[in-house]
Amino acid sequence: MTRGVAQEGKRTASRGGAGREVAARCGLVARGVLYVLTGVIAVRVAFGENAGEADRQGALQTLAGRPFGAVMVWAVGIGLVGMVLWRLSEAAFGAAGPEGGKATKRLASAGRAVFYATAAFSVLSFAAGSGSGGSGDDQSRDVTAKALGLPAGQWLVGAAGLAIAAAGVTIAVRAAQCRFRKHLTMGGMSAPWKRAVDVLGVSGGVARGAVFTAAGGFAGYAAWRYDPGQAKGVDDTLRAFTGTPAGPWLLAAVAVGLMLFGVFSWAMARWREV
Repeated sequence: MTRGVAQEGKRTASRGGAGREVAARCGLVARGVLYVLTGVIAVRVAFGENAGEADRQGALQTLAGRPFGAVMVWAVGIGLVGMVLWRLSEAAFGAAGPEGGKATKRLASAGRAVFYATAAFSVLSFAAGSGSGGSGDDQSRDVTAKALGLPAGQWLVGAAGLAIAAAGVTIAVRAAQCRFRKHLTMGGMSAPWKRAVDVLGVSGGVARGAVFTAAGGFAGYAAWRYDPGQAKGVDDTLRAFTGTPAGPWLLAAVAVGLMLFGVFSWAMARWREV
């Protein structure tokens, strides 16, 4: 009797582990699609094309315009739901690895679950035909305006901007240090493939971190000026790179980096330990 209960428990745990793995890998594939498409749009913007918004909304519109586009948009949304479930399971039961049960890692997984839940809701709303409430830039300004209207709103927006910028710096630094390697099961991978994954992870992670850092900086500036119009979504943040001395070439470099991060997400879907 006891042995039967134990065996049933093992089978349940195995099924749960398999479900978590499927959710994680589907989520990483979906994330990769959005980053690759956003990067493609941003490259076109850098070279003067009227390519639409270089953000999630623009990526979805591009995807929807392709053959079987509606199906693909739904698939991306469902994949992001898988990402949410994966991160929630990490928050509840701990992540893979020897230190996966640490409270800080569980809290980080919970934060990621909230982030991807917002993204999944946006994508599924788009797929259902209700849109996502306007462009990402308009949404950023609207949210900032509402937050500034709260008691101590200026401090809240400033703190949020600082947190986003700090997250961006952390993402870039960890990518440059190849910290992602510890999450990959690459034992049977050839040396050229390992180098390729390193290039994707470093260049993609640094570009992604740069976008987060810049967006957080704009949020902080909006708080300092008490002007929600200074807040920027992903599209406006990317376009702001053209205002630097490097001009559109910096935007092109960041855009290519975002595309590489999308490909890196696909590599993670293959080799990530979950």
